[in-house]
Amino acid sequence: MHDTALPPLSILDLAPIPEGADAAEALRRSLDLARHAEAWGYRRYWVAEHHNMDGLACSATAVVIAHLAAGTQRIRVGAGGVMLPNHAPLVVAEQFGTLATLHPGRIDLGLGRAPGTDRATMHALRRHLARESEDDFPNEVLELMAYLDDAAPGQPVRAIPGQGTRVPVWILGSSLYGAQLAAHLGLPFAFASHFAPDMLLHALQLYREGFRPSRAQARPHAMVGVNVVCADGDAAAARLATSLQLRFLGMQRGQRGPLPRPIDPAELERLWTPQERAGVMRMLACSAVGSPDTVRRQLGEIVQRTGADELIVACGVHEHAARLRSYELLAALQAAGAAAEAPAA
Repeated sequence: MHDTALPPLSILDLAPIPEGADAAEALRRSLDLARHAEAWGYRRYWVAEHHNMDGLACSATAVVIAHLAAGTQRIRVGAGGVMLPNHAPLVVAEQFGTLATLHPGRIDLGLGRAPGTDRATMHALRRHLARESEDDFPNEVLELMAYLDDAAPGQPVRAIPGQGTRVPVWILGSSLYGAQLAAHLGLPFAFASHFAPDMLLHALQLYREGFRPSRAQARPHAMVGVNVVCADGDAAAARLATSLQLRFLGMQRGQRGPLPRPIDPAELERLWTPQERAGVMRMLACSAVGSPDTVRRQLGEIVQRTGADELIVACGVHEHAARLRSYELLAALQAAGAAAEAPAA
C-alpha cells in the first residue's frame, strides 16, 4: 500500500508571541520563517487578522503582509484572512491593491466574516454594529472584488492602487456558510479546520457539489487547515505540542496570553479535566504530531478523508528553532512524496 502523496503545502502564521518574548520578536520570527518557507518550497504564506489578543501580533494584517513580502522574493504572501465586516471594502481593496502593485503576482486575499475578536473589541473596530448581519458579507465581497477588477465605464469610486490588479480572492470559513458562498461565487475555499474541524467534511461536500465555475476559478479548489508538529521523534513532538494544547485549554477557560512553554505531556494530564481534554482534542482533531513517519501517515489520512487540494499548516511551537525544524521536516516529506510520484525518466 502506497502512502497518500501530500498536496501542495502552505503556511498559516498567527505571529504567535511566545511566553518570554514580545511582539517585536514574534514579527522577527515570522519574517525568518517566511524566508525559510520560500527556500523550502512552500506555496504561500498567510497571516490572519486577530485583535486584542495578548499572544498574537497579527492585528494589522496588511502591514504584516507588506513586511513579509518585502523580505521575500517568490513565495505568495497573503491574508488568511481579513475579517471583512471590520473594514470598508474600499479600504481593503486599496490596501491589497497597493500590496499587489508592489509585489505583482504574489498577493492573496482571503476573506472571512467572523470578527476575529470579542464583542467589545468588535465595537471599537466598527464604531457601530449596523453591518453585523451575515447577509451583508456576500455583497461586501462582491463590492471588494469589483474594486480589484477592471473599472466599469462611469464607475464613480475606484481603488487606486487596486483597480485592475485582480488580486486572487479566497473565501474562508469554519461552517457551511463560507463553503456555500465560495461555491456560488466560484472562488477557492479555505476551511479553518486547524481549530474548528467539526463541519469540515460537510462543508467540503457542499462546496464541491455547488461550485459554479467563474473567471477566477474554473474548478473547485479546497484548502484544509491542519496543525503540524514534526520533530525527530514522536516523544519530542508530543512535548512540543503541549504549547498548543495549553493555549486551547486556556481558551476553554477564558484565559488568553502568550504561547506557553512546552511541558511534559504527563504533567498536562494532571492539569486538565477529562471534559477539558476532550474539548481540546476535538478542536485539534485535524492535526499531525510526531516523527516524520508519523506525520506522513496522519496527514495522509487527512488528505484521503478530505481530498484536499492544498494543506495550510499552522505550527504552535514555542521555540523558534523547533518551529523551523518542524516546517523543514514537513517540506522534506512533501518533496520526497512528489519525487516518488514523478514518472520515471
